[in-house]
Amino acid sequence: MSSEPGPLAVGELEPGRRAVVEVPATSANLGPGFDAFGLALDWRDRCTFEVVPGGWSAVVDGEGAAAVPVDETHLVLATARRALDLLGVRVPGLRLTATNTIPHGRGLGSSSAAIVAGLLGAAALAGADTRPERWIGPADAIEGHPDNVAAALWGGFTLCYRGTDRGAGPVQVVGPSVHPDVAARLYVPATPVSTAAARGLLPPTVPHPDAAANAARAALLVEALGRRPDLLLAATEDRLHQHYRSAAMPASAALLAALRVRGCAAVISGAGPTVLVLGTAEQLARSAAVDSTGFRTVDVAVGRDATVVEVV
Repeated sequence: MSSEPGPLAVGELEPGRRAVVEVPATSANLGPGFDAFGLALDWRDRCTFEVVPGGWSAVVDGEGAAAVPVDETHLVLATARRALDLLGVRVPGLRLTATNTIPHGRGLGSSSAAIVAGLLGAAALAGADTRPERWIGPADAIEGHPDNVAAALWGGFTLCYRGTDRGAGPVQVVGPSVHPDVAARLYVPATPVSTAAARGLLPPTVPHPDAAANAARAALLVEALGRRPDLLLAATEDRLHQHYRSAAMPASAALLAALRVRGCAAVISGAGPTVLVLGTAEQLARSAAVDSTGFRTVDVAVGRDATVVEVV
């Protein structure tokens, strides 16, 4: 059961304290599981946190290095500060060294990875509880929806829901199994799409038949991922969000359609524009016949959870 962390540690950390955290890329929705399903991918960022005598700064290498701030407004540092405040812990200063491999603005959970890294990095520095149940609440509050952060915290396939029948309770997370033969193929375009812009294309209501169809497909996807990969094509059909967003990512929409015609279980990853294909090696091989010009192809396994690698 998830809960907001209380003051698990109190005091001020001395300069020299250091923690290293690795966090996975994630894919949300997986077609029909809008704002509920997430999948961790074996594609990780690495963040090193070091308590220093003064100042908050970041050194960033890799994805986003030229675009992200390098002061206390960096998302990882801002999140770490928030977590330290929750824990009742002070630091004279904090330096972040981030090695980023997850593309930004491509629907692969880069912001969720940053949030989870900041929360777990701060908890590790403070010697506090780093279990996912402790941090899903703050992560959800910062990100605004729980699917990506849950997958990053727990790893594997995650299903999120609220604790009340009106959808207003704390986030709950379960981790259905994933068949050992299931992997993912990603088609990553060069141009990003804003998550806010993609969400802005969604209508305030949807037809009841579409909602009913998606409920059935989402239920089927749990079975397909866990025990019946042969059902993945049918199970990843979506009628709630992908077609509404196609105007923001026409090339991705076209690739998605072409892949599905070839029998590939393709979906838009999160808010896009990356296209994700799920399947066994034999199923993924069908995508080779589809023209994916303009996309970088990356094959990944299902990923594990965010991990505190070292605390010194």
